[in-house]
Amino acid sequence: MSDVTSPVIGITCPSRPTKWANWDLDAVVLPTTYHKMIIQCGGIPLLIPPGCSSEVIHRIDGLLISGGPDIDPRLYGQENGPHTKEIYPEQDTSEIALIKSAIEKNIPLLCICRGFQLLCTIYGGELYQHLPETEGYENHGGWDGEVTEHGVDVIEGTKLQQIMGTHINANSTHHQGVFNAGNLSISAYSSHDNLIEAVEIEGLKFCIGVQWHPERIKHTSLYRAFIESARGSSL
Repeated sequence: MSDVTSPVIGITCPSRPTKWANWDLDAVVLPTTYHKMIIQCGGIPLLIPPGCSSEVIHRIDGLLISGGPDIDPRLYGQENGPHTKEIYPEQDTSEIALIKSAIEKNIPLLCICRGFQLLCTIYGGELYQHLPETEGYENHGGWDGEVTEHGVDVIEGTKLQQIMGTHINANSTHHQGVFNAGNLSISAYSSHDNLIEAVEIEGLKFCIGVQWHPERIKHTSLYRAFIESARGSSL
């Protein structure tokens, strides 16, 4: 395992057609906000592309499931809606295996946006496929490149509340949302429309999923708590 002062944090990332110099190639891509936040908070980032064996879990001290494209609706018992157009089954499959392995081995786990939604589906949860056309959530927040902010109310006594307090200013960059968190413990709801915004699993070192992007809004307290937990895993 890694040096105790610098835990290795695996970050999942997608593979997409990308412009690369004069070529159009598939490339592993990830916004730099992720790895910069990991470094800022004391970790060493390690990118994990789709299709990578879950055996990589033995080489890392913490796992971050990043945001990205829509999850295949078949994973939560639905057919594709008209706004669910871009799905990548290989990414779904490999990230599900990684999440299950991290939980089984009690490796600290932080799931962001798509990662939060995927964690919920693993535990029997379901999604709204398009919030702008879902009654009660039409004005939830930004999506398709637009970013907005809104309040999040955190449930007392949860790990998230211990880290970030009872009220958070979060960002919104998603068109789908969780309406059923399955067997997971819900730890936060949006203040303005009561959409599920965070979940966690009690009894593990660290297992939190959030709908927003904390690395884009400088929520260092959440990342620092995650990395401190991973530091303990590397002892």
